[in-house]
This record gives sequence, C-alpha cells and structure tokens, in this order.
Amino acid sequence: MEFNTELLKKYSKPGPRYTSYPTAPYFSTTLADKAWREELSATQAMGRDLSLYVHIPFCDTLCYYCGCNMIATRDYSKARAYLDVLYREIDRVAESVAPGRVVRQIHWGGGTPTYLHPGDIRALYSHLSDRFSIGENAEIGCEVDPRELSRDHVLALKEAGFNRLSLGVQDLDAVVQIAVNRVQPEALVREVYGWMRDAGFDSVNMDLMVGLPHQTVQTFTATLDRVLDMQPDRMAVFGYAHVPWIKRHQKLIQDAALPDFDTRVALQKLIMERLGAAGYVYIGMDHFARPDDELVKARENKTLWRNFQGYTTHKNCDIYAFGVSAISQTDDVYVQNAKKLVDYQNSIGSGTLATERGVRLSGDDKLRRAAIVSLMCDLELDTIAFGREWNIDFDRYFENAIKELQEMEKDGLVQLSAERIRVTDAGRIFLRNIAMTFDAYLQETEESGPRYSRTL
Repeated sequence: MEFNTELLKKYSKPGPRYTSYPTAPYFSTTLADKAWREELSATQAMGRDLSLYVHIPFCDTLCYYCGCNMIATRDYSKARAYLDVLYREIDRVAESVAPGRVVRQIHWGGGTPTYLHPGDIRALYSHLSDRFSIGENAEIGCEVDPRELSRDHVLALKEAGFNRLSLGVQDLDAVVQIAVNRVQPEALVREVYGWMRDAGFDSVNMDLMVGLPHQTVQTFTATLDRVLDMQPDRMAVFGYAHVPWIKRHQKLIQDAALPDFDTRVALQKLIMERLGAAGYVYIGMDHFARPDDELVKARENKTLWRNFQGYTTHKNCDIYAFGVSAISQTDDVYVQNAKKLVDYQNSIGSGTLATERGVRLSGDDKLRRAAIVSLMCDLELDTIAFGREWNIDFDRYFENAIKELQEMEKDGLVQLSAERIRVTDAGRIFLRNIAMTFDAYLQETEESGPRYSRTL
C-alpha cells in the first residue's frame, strides 16, 4: 500500500468513526425513556436476535489519553452500589423480552470490566444468563486491563462463559507509558496473556494506540515486534483522538509531546506494512485479524457489519445495552443511557429506564446507513442493486456524494463505474473520509456541527 503524504494531509480533517449513522452527536433528548419502552415492546415480534452490552465505568487509575466514559476510583463500594442498580436495569429490560429471542453476542466494556472482583464477575454474568436465553455458540467478550488483574479474574471470566478477551496494551515503551499514566511492563502483559492462553481462551485481541506522546517510529516498531511475538488472534491499532475540549483530563498531555503529522503518517505506514507482513488481514478502520478469523470470513462473504461495538459478524441483532452511558440499538431506534453516574442511578432507582437521549431513524437515515456500512465493511457498493433495493435513482439521490467521490477517484482512493463504487487498496485508510460523502448531517451542519477527532 502506497502512502502519499500530500493526500494524507489533504484528507486529514475532523470526521466521525461511523459506529453508527446518524452519529451520536445528533441524538436528541426528545427521544428518551417512553420511546425506548415503546420500541422494546414493538421489536419483540420481529424475530431478530440479541446482542447485550454491559458498561462497567470504573478504573483504578486515570489514563490520560482515555476517551471513554469512566470513573477513576479505588473505592470498591461504588462498584457494589453500581451493580445493585445495574441488576435492576437488566431485570427491567428483560421483562420486555419475548422468550424466543436468543442472545448471540455479549460484550463487557468500560472503563475496566475486570475492575470487578472475580466473584462479582461470576455473579453479573449469572444474572444475565438467568434472564436472557444465551445461544450455545454465542460470542462472549470482555475488555481486560492487565494492571490490577489476577489469575482468578481470568479464571472467573472463563468459568462464567466468556470466550473472547481484548487486552489493553496501547504501547510497551516505558517513556510513553509514563506520559499517559498507564505503566504496565512487558513482563506483566506477557504474564497476563499467558494466563489467558492457559485458561483456554483461543481468541485474544490486543489493543494498541498510535499518536500518543513521545511515540516514534523506532519505539513503536519495538512495541509491534514484541506484541507480534505473542501472536494475538486479532489486533486493533487505534489512532489517539486528542479532544481535550470533550475530555478535560487530556489536557494533562502536552501538545508538544504528541507526534507531528509526518510521524503519524510514518506510524500508519509502519502498522500496515508490519502487520501485513506478519500475516494479519486488514479488516478496516484500525482492525486486523488472522486469515482464518470470523471477521475475515465475514468480510469475504459480505456479512460483516458495523455498529456501536465496532466490526461484528452479528448484523441482524438488536443491541440492548446496560449501564451508565451505554447505547442500545434496534433497526429503527438508537438510545443512550444517562452519561452521569448519579443521573443513571437516580433514573433506575425511580423505577424508570435510564434513557437520556436518542434518535429514531428516518427512511433517509436507513438508506444512507446502508451505503456507509457497505463501503466500510465490503469496501464496495453495487449502486445498481442498491438503487433497486431502496427504490431510488442512485446517481440522482447521491449526486453530491458522487461529485466528492469523483475527486477521490482522481486521487486514487476509489474506482467508480456505472454499477459500482469500489474502495482501492490506497483508499482503505481513508474509509472515514469516503463514508463522510454520504453523511447528510455533516452537509447540514458543516459550520456549527459537533467537533470530531481528525480522520488521519
């Protein structure tokens, strides 16, 4: 894959990551608890399976780069109080679920889900399994922080029923770790990874991050070499999103310590070349997997999907999400729980759900979502078949998008024909930019809309 620095500069602009369309900044408080209750009732007869997400917001310490909804505390009584409320929310939603609906996927995120004591991990999973019908071959994953982790945590996850783990590594360079307040020596990461393999986990992802302070091509090459030596099944290499206007603690990272643009370009080139040479397949949007992985097979079969949990093989599932700030999703509605812990706890305590804001998708929203997801997952879009499916004249409906794509074609990012839009190899790292051409909300609010991290 060629890296054209001038093109990277040209297309480096603020933009969404498209884990949804419409994106979260366009959720409205006018769609909240009552609408979500109605949606829960309405979706029961539609035959869609379920994906469950549980948000555990607590962490022992604050990582300065973090963009998640989290609470740094060593007071475990806060977690116990949170779990009591979480159980009630789960019960309240489960009461609305028809018995025949099967859970195909479960994911715990945070924060740090393994902040919970091993006994509470078992108890929370048992609570979920008692109230939902979990499929025999369900994909059950959890995010793991190697710090403050014990072998008992890993065994608790395995015994509870988890079969996929995602290990937060970020960077193995000591200077970088100190700068972002996440110190975890390589020996610790290797030990924890060994526990996972010993416990029988045969699907382990490692999360890395580029764009952190003091990172260089030389230091990150060393990190990649050491991580690849451990042979994870999947890897996600995220670009650090420096958004101190949203996450105030990111002001603790000095702008002068961040890699300059040329270094970030070189880091991106390094990642693509190094992981490709190691045999990993680039799924898209920072994700890599071994050739026999389900994500790779799904992309080849055109069954890959993208939602609030990132890339997934579970397209026809409604997401029921539990916990502070968690986002639920059906085909027609997205809703997000209260972002502040006290608001979440008060809502559940008062006998309602914690829904704070959301959006009901219009026909245009669904149409544009389908186009965006197709390009981000399949790396192509059959415009003739798409127009037929949605009963539109594709070229007329997406006239503005096509004009922008024609400019991208000149730059070698896409190939356009009478019946197809195809993302080129060179265009794969510009997926966010390509998707943005179909985003009607960006066109409407270009001057006054939300602020995003840069695409590159």
